Amino acid sequence: MEKERKMMMLCLLLAAVCSPVFSDEWRASVVSQIDALVSSCVVVPCTFTHSGGTLPGSRLRGLWHKQTKEELIYYEDQTKILDNFKDRTKMLGQLGQGNCTLEMTQVRNHDNGPFCFRVEIVIDETNKPTKEMFSFVEQCVTLNMLLDAPKPTLTHSKTAYEGKPYTITCSVTHTCPSHPPQIKWSLKTTEDITVIHKNQQSGNWEVQSILTFVPKEKDDHTEITCTAEFNGQKTSSDTVTLYVKRAESYNHIIIPAAVGIGTALVFGVFCIFMAKKYKNRIIELQNRDGSMLNRLRSLSRRGRR
Repeated sequence: MEKERKMMMLCLLLAAVCSPVFSDEWRASVVSQIDALVSSCVVVPCTFTHSGGTLPGSRLRGLWHKQTKEELIYYEDQTKILDNFKDRTKMLGQLGQGNCTLEMTQVRNHDNGPFCFRVEIVIDETNKPTKEMFSFVEQCVTLNMLLDAPKPTLTHSKTAYEGKPYTITCSVTHTCPSHPPQIKWSLKTTEDITVIHKNQQSGNWEVQSILTFVPKEKDDHTEITCTAEFNGQKTSSDTVTLYVKRAESYNHIIIPAAVGIGTALVFGVFCIFMAKKYKNRIIELQNRDGSMLNRLRSLSRRGRR
């Protein structure tokens, strides 16, 4: 009798623990389609909630599977995963926070899915999951396989000006924020390079590399290439030709004007000097002529005497 009472109490306790969980409404949000670059990686955003509130992560087990629930592509027990997906899948999110985000590396051409998320709830100390599992088969993701890496986009002004800062922005989209593309420039410069990561939602991300430098006259018609190196060693690039406009210069006006003014000044000084010299000569001659005339008059008077 005592044994039956204990069993009944245990059953009531389990029912009290489990009933709030199983009576709650579970919902999941998984992006339906996402691009995946072959040989690279892909991160599938996933969140789930239930009306009973947050459960501790120790009581939850996350699984990802194909449409057939037995074909697991991710689980804590690696022995239960399909051989094709072993060591290639990882849960990035914390289940206790309702995050079931999945990462798949070394993407292969046949990894197109669809893939679905399932959660198990642990109800006893033996860590044995219940038979009640919540599979979100209506919220599955299909991968669009990309054989070639997305090409970057270059944004810049049409003309650069010598001696003034010039900016070129290289942008490329991707779906693997855990291993974003690395952007490199062909221009050998020590100028400023800024990298920005943007979440475009629905599993799409964008990485931007902003190059700022001061062009010189010798940089005119130089080709500048932006290369994006994706995880998995695939690359893509785009090139822009730089047109540099020389800085405004008035030397072609200032120099001739200065030369003309200098010449005029020199010629003017020379003319003044020559006029003064000529005037002094005239005065000297006039004085000399006057002296001769006085002498002649003096001799004439003597003769008369």
